[in-house]
Amino acid sequence: MAQTLASPAHSELIIKKSRFIGCVQPMADRASAQAAVDALWKEHPTATHICWALLAGGQSAAVDDGEPGGTAGRPMLDVLRHQELEGVLATVVRYYGGVKLGAGGLVRAYTDSVAQALLGAEKVLLQRMATLQCSLPYDMEGWLRRDIAQAGAQLLQVKHDNLVHLQWQLPESEAAAQVQRLNDQGQGRLGWLEHWKD
Repeated sequence: MAQTLASPAHSELIIKKSRFIGCVQPMADRASAQAAVDALWKEHPTATHICWALLAGGQSAAVDDGEPGGTAGRPMLDVLRHQELEGVLATVVRYYGGVKLGAGGLVRAYTDSVAQALLGAEKVLLQRMATLQCSLPYDMEGWLRRDIAQAGAQLLQVKHDNLVHLQWQLPESEAAAQVQRLNDQGQGRLGWLEHWKD
């Protein structure tokens, strides 16, 4: 099951006089990741490279930032995949020490930087969420709101017109049971909506 990180974790390695500063942190999307990398450049303006990898659904990335192709970003991304992480950004700031590491040495250095940072990272299980939405008569609104609250679900939106329309979110693993329970108790008066209409 996919996991993410509770908070950022760091590492620092010195390999043949080059300094590698690693960081792994929770990250929602590519735009946020780019902003984090830009902030790193401000923090480390004299760094030789800032390589990074992002696993965030369809917005994954592997950036070598001038290192030989495939020696930094891709190996970092592989570490995140191997750990079954999601919504995580890995960055490694490199200060060149004057000794070339070769392709194999670079792959090891960037992989180790991310792996070392992950050793100190607190991982949390990612729970897939389901969004449910239905319409029902006004006299049933209180009943449904109570059921949503008792299920520990998060009420997202409520609209009132000729019917009451509610939208809420809960763990995907609990959604089918709640729908079944509501259908059993709702006496056919709930209308389930595929798409929320504004």
